[in-house]
This record gives sequence, structure tokens and C-alpha cells, in this order.
Amino acid sequence: MTHPLRLRAFRLLFLGRTVSALGDAVVPTALALAVLRATGSAGALAVVLGCAMVPRLLLLPLGGVIADRFDARRVAIGTDLVRCAAQLVVGVELLGDAPTLAHLAVASAVGGAASAFAMPTASPLVAGTVGAEGRQQANALMGVTGNASRLAGPALAGLLVWTAGPGWAFVLDAASFAVSAALLSVIRVRHVAVPHRSLRTDLMLGWREVRSRDWYWSSLLAHGVWNGGAAALLTVGPVVAVDRLGGEGVWVLLQQGGAVGLLLGSLLAARVRPARPVLLGNLALATYAAPLLLLAVAAPAAVSIAAYCLALVALGFLNPVWETVVQGQFPPDVLARVTSYDWLMSLAAMPVGYALAPLATRTWGASAPLAVAGVLVLLACAGTAAVPGVRRLGWPADAPPTPLAQVPAGR
Repeated sequence: MTHPLRLRAFRLLFLGRTVSALGDAVVPTALALAVLRATGSAGALAVVLGCAMVPRLLLLPLGGVIADRFDARRVAIGTDLVRCAAQLVVGVELLGDAPTLAHLAVASAVGGAASAFAMPTASPLVAGTVGAEGRQQANALMGVTGNASRLAGPALAGLLVWTAGPGWAFVLDAASFAVSAALLSVIRVRHVAVPHRSLRTDLMLGWREVRSRDWYWSSLLAHGVWNGGAAALLTVGPVVAVDRLGGEGVWVLLQQGGAVGLLLGSLLAARVRPARPVLLGNLALATYAAPLLLLAVAAPAAVSIAAYCLALVALGFLNPVWETVVQGQFPPDVLARVTSYDWLMSLAAMPVGYALAPLATRTWGASAPLAVAGVLVLLACAGTAAVPGVRRLGWPADAPPTPLAQVPAGR
């Protein structure tokens, strides 16, 4: 088997995505610090984040249709350029003396809308540059670079914010999108033409593909519950860490432990090939119940941190494995659409968790939402084992080959 990095098209795609991932990893920390510096208001930060999230959720299904109808490479180039411009506007705004919240919110909305069209292109780009036999390694490499960036991003953001100012973090992200677009412009990506149909028909055909596979839609439901539980942990967890486990340092260590876990899980995914990948991945995701329940009872900090690290190893392992299975089980001409529904269900669950967990905390205390979230994650993820398709599904080679797998990988 040819290693994916020996393929010129994937090598340039990987390089561009690595640069872009590092730029993106800097932004969350820099944005939070920049908005709080400018306004001193957590509500203002929520407005800016919401302006990015709402158009992303609303436009994701449309983004999947566009990525399937047109060359995913061209769509990705266009969205990279739009996000480059949006981040550059934010950077210039923050470099000025008096950044305007409205300008930041509009730029965030533009960037969020562009990301709705960019996210569904990720899987078709990998599938269009690497043959079926090399996709597990390729997806694992993408996972490694993304998770390594998340590990390094906050530290780099802090360095930029405290030495040069938060605006330069956004300038860096804009430059990373420009580099990604430039690299994508010189590669070839296989594309399967889609017959011209109405938008509604394309959306319904994509949904029919999702609904027709019990292993897929049941896993998406479980993954949505997992993301809702993650949102509960991220909102209520800091309260428990600060009030009952020893302070802010415990929360920082827990987050860093999770980042290390994600990276280790991605590395593991490149080497392990279980016979039933979706079944094992979903059962592994059920381990996220452990840190939720441990935080609910205020278990010792070291135990909670270790449990969170192990739970994120499971997530880091699942993501590349899941991408590989999906790329092989769905026809290439609907891949972006089914991926967009995946993202939609995952992202939509998080605002629900963000909203409900604090409300429950104010009513019943911090332990209640964490405990409920832990039980729901355990039941939803482990419960997929009752679905026949999840139990039976093997690797894509076990299924009839897709037309895309019959085309030689691009070099």
C-alpha cells in the first residue's frame, strides 16, 4: 500500500490543512481575550460566538449539496478565501484603538456561513485524493494534525495576545487560509458529477441515504447526545473544578489532559483496525460518561483528569475510523451531503447543552446536570450495540466497492 503522504495531491492537502488547523486553533482563545478586553462582557462574547454558530447550523445542509454538485476542491478554495477575508477584517479591527462589537459580529457571521460550506468538503477531499486502501491512514493523519494544533493553539494564542496583541492571532489565521487556498489550487481531486436536480430533491436524496442505514443514523443520534454531554461538562465542569476540586489549575489540567488524549487517540487510529469499527468506536465513546459522573460526585482531581484523558482518547480514535467507514460506505456523489447532516446533528446538540446545563445547575446544583448527562451518554453510545447494522458493519472493503475506489489515486 502506498503511504498517503507519498501521493502529491494528499501531501499538499495535508500541508494546507495542517497550516489552517494551527491558525484556527489560535482563534478561540484569542477571540475570548480580545472581546473581553474590548467590552469586559461575557454577553458580548456570547453574541459574537452566536453570530458564527447560527449561520453555520442553518447553512450546513445547503453546504453539503453545493459540495456534492460542484468540485469540492473549488468550494474549499472559495470558502478559504472568504474566511481569510473575514479573519483579516477581525484582525485589522482588533489592531485598531477601538474595535466595534458590531463589526466583529458581522465578520464572525460571514466566517460561520463560509464554514458551513467548507466543513462538508473535508471528507470528499480525502476520498478524492487517496485510494480506499490508504484512507484510514490519511484520516488518522488529518486527526493527528488537527489534535496537535488544538494542543498547541492556546499556548500560541496566549503568546501572541500578550506580546503583539490579539489582532495578530486573526492575521495569522487569515494567512493560514490563504496558504491552504494556494495549495488546494495546484492539486487535482477526483469528482463524481451529480445530475442537475432541484435543491429540495438533492437535500431529500441525501437524507434518504442517511435514513436508509441504521448504523449511521443511530450513531448520529448517539454522537449528538455525546456532544450535548460535552457541552454540559464544558459549562458546569469549571464550576466543580474551581469550587470543589482545588481551583482553576485543575480545570486547565483537565483540558490539557483531554487534548493529549485526542492526540493519542488519533495516533492509535492509524495502527489499529478492529473488525467492527463503528461498534467499537461507539462503545469507546461511552467512556465519556466516566468524567461526567466523576465530576458530578467531585471525585479526586487526578481521577477525573485521568478519566477525561482516556475518554478523549476514544474520541480521537473514533473520528478517523468513522471518516474512513463513511467514505467507503456511501456513494461519492452524496458524501458531502451525508457529512453535512452528521455535522448538523453534532453541532446542534451543543447549544442545547450550553443552554440547559446552567439552568439545571441553578435549580438543582452542579451535580445534577453532570450526572444526567453521564447517564444519557452511557445509554446512547452503548445502546447502539443493539442496532443490527452497528453490530454487523465491518470496514468498507466488506461492502461493494464504490465507483470512486476504482479510480487510481491522484499523484
